Amino acid sequence: MTQMMKAAVFEAVKKIVIKEVPIPEISEDEVLIKVKNTGICGTDWSIYNGWYSSDKLPMIGGHEFSGVITEVGKKVTRVKAGDRVTADINMACGTCFYCMNGASLQCPNFTQLGIHTDGSYAEYVKAPANLVHVLPDKLSFEEGAFIEPVSCCIHASKAMNAKLASSVAVIGCGLGVLHARMAVLRACAPVIVIGNNKKRLNIAKQMGADVIMDVNEVADPVSEVKKLTGGRGVDYVIEAVGNVKTYEQAWAMLRPGGTMSAFGITGGEDTMQIRPFDFVLGEKKITGSCAGAGPDWPESITLIENGRIDPKPLFSMKVPLEDLEWALHELRRDPDLFKIFVSPEITKREVL
Repeated sequence: MTQMMKAAVFEAVKKIVIKEVPIPEISEDEVLIKVKNTGICGTDWSIYNGWYSSDKLPMIGGHEFSGVITEVGKKVTRVKAGDRVTADINMACGTCFYCMNGASLQCPNFTQLGIHTDGSYAEYVKAPANLVHVLPDKLSFEEGAFIEPVSCCIHASKAMNAKLASSVAVIGCGLGVLHARMAVLRACAPVIVIGNNKKRLNIAKQMGADVIMDVNEVADPVSEVKKLTGGRGVDYVIEAVGNVKTYEQAWAMLRPGGTMSAFGITGGEDTMQIRPFDFVLGEKKITGSCAGAGPDWPESITLIENGRIDPKPLFSMKVPLEDLEWALHELRRDPDLFKIFVSPEITKREVL
């Protein structure tokens, strides 16, 4: 008899249904994980609205998760039932040109758990054993479910490769807060965070940002950043909003020879104008970053375990699986909310 589980299924655009579905069957090199927590990501909102992965529906969403292994495949020896884990969501072929050259995120067969295939808004989720990471005992399941967004910021930080004592501006105070922390850990200075929410900006300040700038109180962020950098502009700028206007501002506040990190996801048809002059005579550069993968995951665990990154100030609340759709909308209604976790094991909302 088929064993069933409760799951939040993205049935269609703007339609989530809580229903009973079969527990995933694992292959010989996969593990089955009993889900403890899944963090709500902006990507989930995009999938819900049909802006991303709409061709994959119906699908169980959720990709920022932690849990406990309950079953392992016959060939799995590295982890075992009972291990507290999270899992890298990025699955690639492992044999193409990109995979063989350390660029698996560009693999033509690249897929992400919970974005292109069934994910963790459920009681159970399966994952390839080689992508599973055991959580240290001192990490909570909430922290374990936050490894994925930290890994994304680590990946972007490596791509940007900011030098010691260089100036960095971060536009956006969602994951921008973590980008700012990464810049602080790289000994950049000054680190400037630009956003529109005082609570989040204050968290960025607590995490080491030198300057926080509220766009509701500043007429021209570009001019203000240039004032702080001797009129030159910053050495590095990270766009972590995903808006054409803020991308244009990022480019404008970047000094000649500087580097812009493109992190915020815009609409697929959005465009911005950049002068070739800025690349040639200005020698400006752009790096892109779409996810954290491979070594970014254990590095995220190490940074949290040893206190270099403390994500707990970013945790807002935890809700039952049945409240997922409510939580997606509540995150848009209340800008002071940061990270909401969804748990199939609770029946009431909990403030963290």
